Amino acid sequence: MKPPASILFASAALALAALMIVAPRAVAAGAPDPAADAKAFRDYFVKKFPQVKLEDFVNGPYSMNQDMRKQWEDIEQFPPYQFALDAGKEMFGKPFRNGKSYADCFPNGGIGIRQDYPYFDEKQGKVVTLELALNRCREANGEAPYSYVKDEMASLTAYMAFTSRGKPMDIKIPNDPRALEAYQDGKQYFYTRRGQLNFSCASCHVQSPGERLRAEILAPALGILNAMPIYRSEWSGMGTTSRRFVTCNSQTRAVPLEPQSDEYRNLEYYLSYLSNGLPISGPGARP
Repeated sequence: MKPPASILFASAALALAALMIVAPRAVAAGAPDPAADAKAFRDYFVKKFPQVKLEDFVNGPYSMNQDMRKQWEDIEQFPPYQFALDAGKEMFGKPFRNGKSYADCFPNGGIGIRQDYPYFDEKQGKVVTLELALNRCREANGEAPYSYVKDEMASLTAYMAFTSRGKPMDIKIPNDPRALEAYQDGKQYFYTRRGQLNFSCASCHVQSPGERLRAEILAPALGILNAMPIYRSEWSGMGTTSRRFVTCNSQTRAVPLEPQSDEYRNLEYYLSYLSNGLPISGPGARP
C-alpha cells in the first residue's frame, strides 16, 4: 500500500537537508554561490530520477509517469494552449495607438528571447521578469497594463515562449551584490515553510516530485519554469508564472503575495537560474 503524502514528505526530509548543505563552506557561512547551488540541484534530480533525460525535466510530471506522458503526447497533437498562442501572436504584432509595438521594447524585436528572462536590472537594482517587461512596454507607450496572471498576459508570453522553444535557459547573475541578494532571497523563499499546511515550495517540488498529492502529480523543480506559461485543466485556461506562484501559496493555505512582488520575482530568478541550459518548452499543458 502506498504511503500518504504526509509520510512521503517526512521521509524525504533528510534528502532535502542534504541538498541544502552540499554547497561549499562559504555558502554555509552566508556567501551565495549560485554555480554550486545549480550543480547540486541538478545532481540531486539526476540521481533521484536516473531514468529521466536531463532535458526532459522541463516536461514536469510527464517526465515522471509513462501513462501521463502518453496522454500528453496525444494532447500535444491538438494542444489546449493553441488558442492562446494564436491570440498572443496576433496581439504581439498589433501596433499600439502611437504606432509602436512590443517589438520596439525588446532585443531582437522580442522574438526568441524568452530564455533571457528574468534578468537583473543593474540600474534599478531589481529583477525584471518577462511579464513585468511587457507591462512596462505597454505603459511606456500609453497603454493600460494587463493582469499579470492570465488572459492577455498569458497569451503574449505563450507566443514569446513559443518563439524560443528549444533554446537553453540563459539567466545571468551579474557581479553585483544586489543581484546575489535577489538570488539568495529567492532561494530563501523557495525553502521557507509557510501557511497552515507548513509547506515550502521544496516540500512538493524537491522532496516529492512524481508523487501524487490529491489528484495532482507533483512536478520537479528543475526546469519547472521552462514550460511557462501553461494551460491547466483545473483552471480551464492559461496561466502565467505569477498565477502559478499565487495558486501554490493558496493551495498550501498561505497568504498569496501580489503578482510581481519582489519575493515572487526573486523566486523566479532563483528557479530560472537553476534551470540554465535546459530548453524552453513553453507554452505547456498540465493537468
